[in-house]
Amino acid sequence: MAVKKDLSIEYLGVKCENPFFLSSSPVGSNYNMVAKAFDTGWGGAFYKTVGIFIPDECSPRFDNTRKEGTPWLGFKNMEQISDKPLEKNFEYMERLKKDYPDKVLVASIMGSNEEEWKKLAKWCDEIHVDLIEGNFSCPQMTSHEMGSDVGTNPELVRKYSKAVTSVTKIPFIAKMTPNITDMCTSAVAAIEGGSAGLSAINTVKSITNIDVENMTAMPVVDGKSSISGYSGAAVKPIGLRFIAQMAQDPRLKGVPLSGIGGIETWKDALDFLLLGCRNVQVTTGVMQYGYRIVEDMASGLMHWMDEHGFDHLDDFIGKAVGNVIPAEELNRNYKILPHFDENKCVGCGRCYVSCYDGGHQAIDWDAEHRRPVLNDSCVGCHLCLNVCPVADCITPGEVVWKEGRPQTELKLKHIYE
Repeated sequence: MAVKKDLSIEYLGVKCENPFFLSSSPVGSNYNMVAKAFDTGWGGAFYKTVGIFIPDECSPRFDNTRKEGTPWLGFKNMEQISDKPLEKNFEYMERLKKDYPDKVLVASIMGSNEEEWKKLAKWCDEIHVDLIEGNFSCPQMTSHEMGSDVGTNPELVRKYSKAVTSVTKIPFIAKMTPNITDMCTSAVAAIEGGSAGLSAINTVKSITNIDVENMTAMPVVDGKSSISGYSGAAVKPIGLRFIAQMAQDPRLKGVPLSGIGGIETWKDALDFLLLGCRNVQVTTGVMQYGYRIVEDMASGLMHWMDEHGFDHLDDFIGKAVGNVIPAEELNRNYKILPHFDENKCVGCGRCYVSCYDGGHQAIDWDAEHRRPVLNDSCVGCHLCLNVCPVADCITPGEVVWKEGRPQTELKLKHIYE
């Protein structure tokens, strides 16, 4: 049964029909691609980053990581900013804004000095894009004056943000790099420089695989390779971490966030929204499955909203932020023993092997009946629950309080999907 919910949201003063955006990347690098995405139902697009220079790209430039036959667990790219002339890119963006006035078009720009940032910002102003994003985070630029090397330098982030905001009133978004220990320091510098919003994360510096034929990393370019950006499902936990830290930083209170990193499903999008993002950006998911994944993401999100009694995105955005706390504040007074459903158990022994070789040797093995048996060594880590291949076969069971600890009312997880 079709479910309809209001997915519209305001982002930096701009009305968006839904929170699903293309991120600045190959999936939105010309008029036809972005137009097709808009026709499919995307609420907006961060157009592929433009700059003063045209990069000389290598071939091949992509690689991916897999696990046990699953394709595209992670994705590596060595592509830089747009390889089209600046005039052509601004012509495309101007046409897109004219032909799709109700869609949100964000120009992503990157300069190597203040004058270049100002020039690009002024051009954005002339074609009336809705928003501007500053790419302080691309990890594969061939100049140290651009990309992630800028994003790790708060002084440059502040200076270039100020350069852009000094020549245009269009809201400016700083795109942050994860290739840094403390993203909040650079994020604060961006806001001090006039940025109105923050987006994160860009790709993570990586080497995905080693090619033993040429004894170099992948992809192989004339027998050599380089470190470059990693994306896809594998980086989602990193993206969520940085978003949560910025959402909780009192210096960044109220700053609108845009979430990026491994978003392929409606649940991925929901996770970023629950940590305070007002929209989400997607690249690698589109590269695998095409633009129509937005239909599944919108449908799934609306069904979840219906099941949980939410009518608008603002009803639940940021709901999880306050429940992510420092490790020292966690309640450590109890442990939850696992419960084994013998009717669902297939006797594979995964729980036993994992616990014995990688846990606390808390599971004995009943060889006659091929069933696990919990012993007194269990610490309630739930490794067994995580490795079990059968849904709901191992679930949280009895709560045991540590000796001498106060017993209080607990909020526990009961639904494992």
